[in-house]
Amino acid sequence: MADPALHHQIQPIKEIAIDYTPEACTHCPVSNSITLTFDHRGGARWRSTTRFLYGTFTSLIQCPKGNTSGLNFNIYLSSLEGDKSQDEIDFEFLGKDKTIVQTNYYTTGTGNREQIHDLGFDCSDGFHEYTIKWNPDSIEWVIDGKVVRKAEKKEGEAFPEKPMFLYASVWDASYIAEGQWTGPYIGCDVPYVCLYKDIQVPVSTAVECSCDS
Repeated sequence: MADPALHHQIQPIKEIAIDYTPEACTHCPVSNSITLTFDHRGGARWRSTTRFLYGTFTSLIQCPKGNTSGLNFNIYLSSLEGDKSQDEIDFEFLGKDKTIVQTNYYTTGTGNREQIHDLGFDCSDGFHEYTIKWNPDSIEWVIDGKVVRKAEKKEGEAFPEKPMFLYASVWDASYIAEGQWTGPYIGCDVPYVCLYKDIQVPVSTAVECSCDS
């Protein structure tokens, strides 16, 4: 395993893969910025091209403006999106209320560790910094330099340990729990644009990916 001191050295993300609706995602490596748009085409999702084993992941994010009820916008780590036994660490914005964010983590497909945090601001009013610090024995969720949650590995309990991609997406989640999670989709302010910039990933823990998913 790499020296733990190297886990939190970071560098700009250089390449991304777009999982779906590539025309709704733009990436500018020069400015280190990514734009996701939700409109009549649906949403889009990007991810890093390599997995990482531990480290610091951070981005400045300006969430979509307008009535975003029903939508989920996010930044998260996952060993593989769609895998039923994934490890995952999340920041998720729930479109019904842009003054909160939900954190969660999964081990081998099991989550149910959700927490809701009051942001103290509207996430669509300018850029704010969201950071995940993932260690073998702890996870920290950090907003604008302040730790809002820390989870520590407990003896005998599973903890995220699979190499993970960095993901981000905008999607309509209004069908989940009959709209109770993100609200019903209204769509009166389409298009909805989520902006990411100064995206940073670990320097030393990249794991080559042989999958196409």
